[in-house]
Amino acid sequence: MSEARYDSVVAAPGFCLGVRCDADDITAIDFLQPRAEIAPQTPLAAEATRQLRAYLADPAFLFSLPLRPAGTPFQRRVWAAITAIPHHRTRTYGEIAKDLHNAPRAVGQACGANPYPIVVPCHRVVAAGGGLGGFAHDRGGFLLGVKRWLLGHEGSFPR
Repeated sequence: MSEARYDSVVAAPGFCLGVRCDADDITAIDFLQPRAEIAPQTPLAAEATRQLRAYLADPAFLFSLPLRPAGTPFQRRVWAAITAIPHHRTRTYGEIAKDLHNAPRAVGQACGANPYPIVVPCHRVVAAGGGLGGFAHDRGGFLLGVKRWLLGHEGSFPR
């Protein structure tokens, strides 16, 4: 399996963010193991890089990137609910599920399918009882460390 082609790669503490886009929309943002940055290849990649760096410098930064419509109607509802969580707060999978009249596991699956992490801040969704829960379909290791860093960066910790 070949590695995805990125239009830019942005370094963050302990991880990188790979940005893919076309002329009009961001098509994906991926968490990557640390690696060399890739300079933006397009004007939109340059703007995405600028905004991601702004967030890394200031967790209160508000994104305004054009995102390609993706996901099922339910996933889009979950992502809208996640986007509404302020940068210094968390919500549980169960709280979001209750608001959307669905199951926490379905919310977790939608979070894991999020193609725009950080911009759609799925790291702000945590497990009931104070646990981190999973992250991007991972229940440990590298990605859970990224979630922990993001929550610390934003000054929010699981309840």
